[in-house]
Amino acid sequence: MDKIDPRNKVNDLTGKEWLKLTRSFWFSEKSKEDKFAFQHPAPFLIKDIEKLISLFTKNQMTVLDPFVGIGTTLIACNNLNRKGVGIDINEDYIVLAKNRLENVGANNQKLICGDSINLLMLLDTKLDYCVTSPPYHNILRNNGQGLRTKKMNFRNGARSGVEYYTELDNDLGNQSEYANFLNLFSNIMDSVFQCLLPKRYTSIIISDFTINKKETCIQADMVKLMEKIGYVFVGTIVLLQENKPLYPFGYPYAYKINHHHQNIINFLKP
Repeated sequence: MDKIDPRNKVNDLTGKEWLKLTRSFWFSEKSKEDKFAFQHPAPFLIKDIEKLISLFTKNQMTVLDPFVGIGTTLIACNNLNRKGVGIDINEDYIVLAKNRLENVGANNQKLICGDSINLLMLLDTKLDYCVTSPPYHNILRNNGQGLRTKKMNFRNGARSGVEYYTELDNDLGNQSEYANFLNLFSNIMDSVFQCLLPKRYTSIIISDFTINKKETCIQADMVKLMEKIGYVFVGTIVLLQENKPLYPFGYPYAYKINHHHQNIINFLKP
């Protein structure tokens, strides 16, 4: 029987379990518990986040999501006996997340409404792990139909272009300039860095996207930004999303990529 190595300070996985999660790609996994989350335009799937929390934390450790949205990270924390802290600037999503947590009896998880930059400076606990997916710049403010078909009331992809988060100036999703988006996100992740314990990890889940109709390598900018703060880049897991439909964006004039994966970009605080 495979046992947990007593030298393992990272997680509670056996050697075989650890090895499986070091693949550079994972397939996104759906579950029936994800249905509630589709009230949010860009939700996590519970099993995907559970894998990350299992990989980067031990039992009873504290996990932060500074863009908690509808609460998937905290659901995963509850399932795995971790202490979750979720912050979101959108009061409506905090209310939905609270209802979602109450529905599954996850009343020990912590939800906070407000700006992550200010709230993290007041946080009275040290963090063992941070996992989050920030808004994709101002992409939700476009006029596209997105991937949710409202007439049929179902979701056939990971993003809808018909909703945005708030009207607040300090919302990442409302930054008209990409440079401002990066600067604001950098400030938040710097605050996370101050709260994170040494030798602990942070994961950012984000895909590349277009800015002013130009395909942009978001991952490269994220790595540069995080390294400047002091994080050490330790590798990217490609999260494959086979359920997304294909759209003929450039056909028949030019190649335009269909994004069927997200990058889970992982960092260590030295």
